[in-house]
Amino acid sequence: MIDIAKLYDYKNSFGFFANQLLYPDKLNFHPLFLEESFTEDHPALSDVRAYWADMHERSLDEIREMYTETFDFQKDCALYMTYFKFEDAKERGQMLLRLKILYEMFGLEMPEGELPDYLPLMCEFLYAAEWMKERKAPENFRLLFGVFEDGTYHLLAALEKMNSPYRYLVQGLRRTLRACIEQETVNP
Repeated sequence: MIDIAKLYDYKNSFGFFANQLLYPDKLNFHPLFLEESFTEDHPALSDVRAYWADMHERSLDEIREMYTETFDFQKDCALYMTYFKFEDAKERGQMLLRLKILYEMFGLEMPEGELPDYLPLMCEFLYAAEWMKERKAPENFRLLFGVFEDGTYHLLAALEKMNSPYRYLVQGLRRTLRACIEQETVNP
């Protein structure tokens, strides 16, 4: 089961993940952005700090070139989370529709021309949506978490193989999501 209260506590970090996974902009690397997005006890803090330190050793032009080389030209590093599992199969279309409906249930309008499995959009949804008063949110978010898990697993493996600094960011995102999953206790 998903702990929506904990997920809500991490809202700002999902905004950070969303911005860092978009095409790089100078404003995304302002020092306050990191400080305002993570608390000292956040499960992804060490990963995000490693990412942040690596990125601050590079110029904005170098970061942009690396981003384009990584996410636009490497098939294994697609930011579309259902692509890894379904590629262009019929099932992918069904999954995309289910994600779109989920977003709309919580008031998010899809940007024109964007697919609902785009990782920055998925993070933006968790940052912007209001779900605390929705009693079925934990159940509804199972789909979203499943897509995150499948897609980021493959993305992280590819980024690690490339030794990309984005691996820290994706690893931090995965740690954050895992921290929001309640462990079910089994009675003997």
